[in-house]
Amino acid sequence: MGSVKIKSSEEIDKLRIAGKITANVLEQVSKEAVEGITTAELDKFADKLVRGYGAEPVFVGYRGYRHATCISINHEVVHGIPGEKVLCDGDIVSIDIGVKINGYCGDSAVTVPVGKASTKVQKLLRVGKNSLRGAIKQARAGNHLGDIAYATQREAEKHGYSVVRELYGHGIGRELHEDPLIPNFGRPGEGIVLKPGMVFAIEPMVNIGGWRVKTLSDGWTVVTEDGSLSCHFEHMVLITEGEPEVLTLWQKKKM
Repeated sequence: MGSVKIKSSEEIDKLRIAGKITANVLEQVSKEAVEGITTAELDKFADKLVRGYGAEPVFVGYRGYRHATCISINHEVVHGIPGEKVLCDGDIVSIDIGVKINGYCGDSAVTVPVGKASTKVQKLLRVGKNSLRGAIKQARAGNHLGDIAYATQREAEKHGYSVVRELYGHGIGRELHEDPLIPNFGRPGEGIVLKPGMVFAIEPMVNIGGWRVKTLSDGWTVVTEDGSLSCHFEHMVLITEGEPEVLTLWQKKKM
């Protein structure tokens, strides 16, 4: 692991702008995740929105990726490629969006139900959200990276779910992915000490079944190995002298 960057006040202001745009786009796109729409149509809508804010969809061109979003359905954990898949009533869909503006990146994700959500789906989404909330509460100066990781794991596992162990959150700034890697499992009191000016993308991936995952032949789409449902929630969080500041909070204060 390289050095973790402490952002200046000027950099933080730019990250706030990137985070706000990301949140606004994600909120609007999630409302369009309805029965009958294709994931390609959602992606096209997201791309148009991002560019309308004067930003770039930062995922485009990243390691050869060609889309503004990653859209993952049901047992797909992350990195689902938009295409001709049609959303159906009862599905859950994870939407991950990244932007870049003024040289700084924004990154956020949410999982939403399509149509009427079953009791099982409602519980999974509630646990996923609470895992992220618990992790954010630990994102305070003087705490350790392991405190964030442990909070995520504890919330998921107390409900009998698991957290994906092969994929991580990350630092964010001029680059989409910066140090440190942020696991969703760990021990409190371990890892680097958190300092004001650090900015993290914290992103629990919670599975109803086991934690193991595999990547499909397209080279991108990650799915649960046992075929169980998965959810993904992500926020950009600034470490401050006091309470953590969520840079990708929706206007209506929802995740």
